[in-house]
Amino acid sequence: MGVVKLTDDVYSVGVLNPNMRIFDVIMRTEFGTSYNAYLIKGEKNVLIETTHPRYFEEYLENISSVVDPKTIDYVIMNHNEPDHSGSLAKLLEVAPQIQVLTSQAGAIYLRNITNEPNAHIRAVKDGETLDIGGGKELRFVIAPFLHWPDSMFTYYAAEKIAFTCDFLGAHYCEPRMIDSHVTYPQRYESAFENYYTAIFGPFKPYVLKGLAKLDELDVDTVCTSHGPVLTKGVYLEKNKELYRKWSQPAVREKKYIPIFYCSAYGYTGELGKKIAEGIRNVLPDAVVEVMDVNEHPFDELAHKINENDAFLLGSPTINKDAVRPIWLLAAAIDLINAKGRPAAAFGSFGWSGEAVPMLVERLKSMKLNVFENGFTARFVPSDAEFADAVAFGKRFAEQLKA
Repeated sequence: MGVVKLTDDVYSVGVLNPNMRIFDVIMRTEFGTSYNAYLIKGEKNVLIETTHPRYFEEYLENISSVVDPKTIDYVIMNHNEPDHSGSLAKLLEVAPQIQVLTSQAGAIYLRNITNEPNAHIRAVKDGETLDIGGGKELRFVIAPFLHWPDSMFTYYAAEKIAFTCDFLGAHYCEPRMIDSHVTYPQRYESAFENYYTAIFGPFKPYVLKGLAKLDELDVDTVCTSHGPVLTKGVYLEKNKELYRKWSQPAVREKKYIPIFYCSAYGYTGELGKKIAEGIRNVLPDAVVEVMDVNEHPFDELAHKINENDAFLLGSPTINKDAVRPIWLLAAAIDLINAKGRPAAAFGSFGWSGEAVPMLVERLKSMKLNVFENGFTARFVPSDAEFADAVAFGKRFAEQLKA
């Protein structure tokens, strides 16, 4: 992407990765990404973030086109995931005079990321300032769990810029770097929402706290670590309000209890419907939705398994295991926020019946409140087994009445 001059003394010196299609294993990135980094040039030269180690040479070339790396005084690491910190060790080889400033948690992480015992790494405190000469200073705002424990913002009052790293970012490769230059707004907005969901969705209370911290600052520009720079009057206010909206606690007038199942010959699905009948008998006002996972988009299922009051997973046993679609859905459970939520497993089996016990153990390992030992029936459920399934649903619902 080359260097982009943002203000008289602030430069974008990051790099583009238009070909990235998967990030952190968990997230599809159909529009690529950028690894943004920034340089404040002045009496003290300050870098904000490094870059992915694969792109270090291009990053160094960008820096060198503005200042000699050996004249850099500080590198500020707002967040130390390797796509931001991965080049730090290489940079310190080139410019060992640099002092690295980060949060207390970040300082611990960087020792293990750089493996450089002699690196000048210093932890900063919330509200601490750094004099960079010319009557200008940077202020550090500790903002944990956005989205790691180490995260913080850096505020440059002279230019009304907040450097927020991942917060308000997007995996979107925009060569011209500024939100007013985004060529395909709908694609960018889609990428912005997907990024929030995958990266910040598990940390909604912290997102609201982060927004409150930003609201206390006089900010015209937010420089993120991925995607375009956000500016006042273009996307800055809109994106902040979207974060605020998406992070509000869910308010449900009625209990929502989804039942997810996969069924080879329909028997597990029939059990799910009977369990739902039992739940409705006890909780007539509850919304109980029975879903064949093969008939719904995965994104919809992943959302519903995380936005409920309780849920059940149903699977037949095939080759001594639960079936893959159910395991994939279980892997979508947000473990940061799911602790203690009521859950249960059920299924029909023929030979050996491992699926339900395996699901029960998996749900227990996730610290969910797993009900009984699940419910099973062999091959075609009998009338008595269907009645037992209804009774199981009633017992499951009783724990939700409070």
